Amino acid sequence: MSTPVTNRRPQPDKVIVDLANYAHAYRPTSKLAFETARLTLIDSLACAFEALAYPDCTKLLGPVVPGTIVPNGARVPGTNYVLDPVTAAFNAGALIRWLDFNDAFYGRTVIHPSDNIGAILMTADWLSRTRHAAGQAPIKMREVLSAIIKAYEVQGGLALENGFTAAGLDHTILVKIATTAAVSQLIGCTRDEIINALSNAWVDGHALATYRRKPNTGARKSWAAGDASARGVWLSLLAKKGEMGYPSALTAPKWGFYEVLFKGKPFKFQRPFGSYVIENTLFKIPYPTAFHGQTGVEAAIKLHPLVKDRLDDIKHIEARGHNSTMVILDKTGPLANFADRDHCMQYMMAIGLIFGDMTAKHYEDEIAADPRIDKLRAKIRLTEYAKYEREYHDPAKRTNANSIQVFFRDGSKTPLSEVNYPLGHRKRRKEGIPAVMKKFNENTGMVFAAKQKAAITAACMDQRRLEGMAVHEFVDLLVR
Repeated sequence: MSTPVTNRRPQPDKVIVDLANYAHAYRPTSKLAFETARLTLIDSLACAFEALAYPDCTKLLGPVVPGTIVPNGARVPGTNYVLDPVTAAFNAGALIRWLDFNDAFYGRTVIHPSDNIGAILMTADWLSRTRHAAGQAPIKMREVLSAIIKAYEVQGGLALENGFTAAGLDHTILVKIATTAAVSQLIGCTRDEIINALSNAWVDGHALATYRRKPNTGARKSWAAGDASARGVWLSLLAKKGEMGYPSALTAPKWGFYEVLFKGKPFKFQRPFGSYVIENTLFKIPYPTAFHGQTGVEAAIKLHPLVKDRLDDIKHIEARGHNSTMVILDKTGPLANFADRDHCMQYMMAIGLIFGDMTAKHYEDEIAADPRIDKLRAKIRLTEYAKYEREYHDPAKRTNANSIQVFFRDGSKTPLSEVNYPLGHRKRRKEGIPAVMKKFNENTGMVFAAKQKAAITAACMDQRRLEGMAVHEFVDLLVR
C-alpha cells in the first residue's frame, strides 16, 4: 500500500533559496564585473539600434493597445514609446535580441545573458521616473549594472551544468528566471518575496525550443527573450504585491519541475554565485551570427582571398565543429527565412568565402537569392571534431572552435583555417573591445544625429559618470 503524500507545506527548495539569497544579499564589488557590465550595456544598445532598421522587428513594438498612456512610463531606447515596465521589457528585449548579435555564454545550455538587460533597464527607468515624480531619490545606473551582474550570474550558473535545451526547453526559460531574480531585488522585494517570485517563474509555462530548430526555425527566436524577460518583470511585480509562492516548485513528487520536465534530475552547479559569468561573457563581434557560428565565419573569411576567384573550381569543403554546432547549425535543404539562414553554418561559411564579410544584410532574401551560395552550401561537409567538443566544455579553455578547408578539382587545397576563440572571448578581450566600440559607434550613428550621439557616447564611455547618473536621465539620452 503506497504512503499518501502529505499536504504539509514544505520549506522552499534549496535551489530557489540560494538564488533568492544571492539576488537579495549579494553586493558586487569586482571592478572587472562592473566594467564588463557597462560594455554589455553598450553592446546591447548597439544591437537594439541596428534592429530598428528591420520592419519585422519594429512592427512588434509599442503598447499592446494603441494610445495607452502610462504615467512615468519607461521609455524604449531608439523610439518615442512610453510604456509600462512589462511591455517596455518586451520591446527592449526584442530589439536587443532581434539580429542575434548580443553577447553569449555557454555550458550545457547556450545562453545570451544580455537578454535580461532590456527588462532591467526598463524596470529601473520606470521606477526612477516614479520616484523622481514623487520627490524621492531616483535609481542610479550603478544599481542597473549591479542587477545586470546578478542576472548574468543566475542565468549562466544554471546554464553551465544543466541541459535545458537537451530537455526540449528553449534557453529563454533561464532569461525568465534570471530577470525575475534581478528585477524582484531591484524593485525592493524582500527575500521571501523573491522566493515567491522565483517559484512562480519555475512553475510557469515554458517555451519549447522548436522555433529555433529545423524544420520550424522562425522569427519567434528573435522576440522570445523579450517575452521571457517581460514575464519575469510581471512575476516580480506580482510578488511585490504579496502574491504567494510554491515552495517545492522544483522538487515536488510527480508535479515538480524536476520530475515533469527534467527526467527527475536535480540541477547541478559548477561554482558558487559571484560575478564569474559576466567576467567571462563572450561578445558577438563583428559578425551577427548564431553564437557557434562566430569562429566558423571568421575562419571562412580568412580563406576568402584564396577562393574568391576559384569558386567554380571547388570540389568539396571540409568543415569541423563541436556538438552544439552540429545540433544547432548543421542544416541542409531549403532555408525559408532570415532566422533559418542565421542558424545555418553552411550558409554562414558560404557567405564568408564568397563575400569576405558577414553582416545582417547577408541574411536578407535579396542576397540569399545569389545562386553561388546554395551551390557552395551543397559542397560543405560539416562534421563533429572530438577535440573541439572536449575543449568547448573545459573550464580552463572554454573554446568555441570551428575550422574549414577548401579542396579544388585540380587536387590543390587551401590551408586549414581554424579559429579556436571568437573575437569576443575573454582571451581576446583586448582585441575585442575596440570592435565593440566600433559596433556601438556605427549603430548609434544610424539612429541619432551627431549632437545626441555625442551625448550618448560621452555618458557610456565614462564608467564613473555612467554609474552616478539617474536611470531616467540616462534613458532620456537614448530616445527620439
